[in-house]
Amino acid sequence: MGNASSTLTQYDIEGVQEHCNYLFSQQEIVSLYQRFCQLDRNAKGFISADEFLSVPEFAMNPLSQRLLKMVDGLNFKDFVAFLSAFSAKANMQQKVELIFKVYDSDYNGKVTFNDILEVLRDLTGSFMSDEQREEVLSQVLQEAGYKKESPLLLDDFIKILGKPGLKLEVEVPVD
Repeated sequence: MGNASSTLTQYDIEGVQEHCNYLFSQQEIVSLYQRFCQLDRNAKGFISADEFLSVPEFAMNPLSQRLLKMVDGLNFKDFVAFLSAFSAKANMQQKVELIFKVYDSDYNGKVTFNDILEVLRDLTGSFMSDEQREEVLSQVLQEAGYKKESPLLLDDFIKILGKPGLKLEVEVPVD
C-alpha cells in the first residue's frame, strides 16, 4: 500500500475503512487510492504540499495554505481519514471538528477573534477592509452569545455550527 505500483488488498481496504470509521465504501476507498497514487507522483507513500497544490481546485482555494498544514505528508490511511469529514455519512461533529482545525492554526485547542479574522481575511481578500471584517465578526459573535475577548473551544464551534442545514460534503467518484 506504500507506493503507487502496489495494489490494495482486501485486508488493506478493511483497515482503511476502520481507520475512517466506515464512512467510505470499499469501492470508494479503491477510487481514493487511485487518486492518491496519481497525486503521489514520486511513489513515496505520502503526498507532499507541492503535490496537493497540483490539484487546481485545492490550489485555488483561499484556505489552501491553512489546509496544507493539515495535509502535508499524509499517507493513504490519513488521507482518507482527512477526507472522511467531507463524506455524506460523516456526522455534524466530525465536520465541525475539521472546520475548527482550519481556524485553530496554532493547534492550541482555542480559536480567538484574531484566528477567525485571519480566515476571514483569506476568504474575503481585498473585498472587505479589516475594519469591516472586525465589525461583522463582532456582530456575529455577539449574536451567538460570545464576546470578542473570549476564545472559542470546539464545543462552542459545535454549538454555533452544529445547526441543521450546514453542508460540508464532497462526492467520491466511483469508476
